[in-house]
Amino acid sequence: MALLVADRPPMRLPLRPALVVFAFLALVMAATRTHHFGAVPDASWAVFFAAGAWLAGHQRWAFPALMALAVLIDWVVISASGIDFWQHYCISPGYWFLLPAHAAMVAAGQWTTARGGTPRWGLLGRLALALPVGVLLCHLLAQGGFYWFSSQVADPSLAGWWKNFSDWLPAYAQVAAGYVGLFALAHVGAHVLLARRTTPQAI
Repeated sequence: MALLVADRPPMRLPLRPALVVFAFLALVMAATRTHHFGAVPDASWAVFFAAGAWLAGHQRWAFPALMALAVLIDWVVISASGIDFWQHYCISPGYWFLLPAHAAMVAAGQWTTARGGTPRWGLLGRLALALPVGVLLCHLLAQGGFYWFSSQVADPSLAGWWKNFSDWLPAYAQVAAGYVGLFALAHVGAHVLLARRTTPQAI
């Protein structure tokens, strides 16, 4: 029945709960951002999407902090492998396209909960629309930045870019959707628990 309630205005979390949410998302990214498609795939895109959805009103500090953490994790992982950070395959002028790419995921998450975060059919519909658009824009920027601005691509062309873009998009979309699905279940569960705690008990 919770999915059928009317839209409510978006609510900004107080600072302390927002810090708890941020810490959770930071831990998820730190635990998974070691390999794009390893045994535990990278949750970064979903983390930025969830940050947009859950940390409305806190993006002035939350987004830069998550971006700094992402770069720090990359530096630690690359350095631990014995490779100079600036000489790594993935580090090029295109690496900085991750900034607008991740911002696209945040914007998609913000739009999802722009009418409130209470679980309802309307929220599910907005999620179903926002996530694919966010993933598409994120991949366009991240993959495009690497393809067109990295010295690793010897002879860039539109045909080569499209093949690379279309080859990798399904895998990134699947990972992002999987993590966002888990976050959505956690979101619904948290609302159910809060509703039970705040509902007066019959005597």
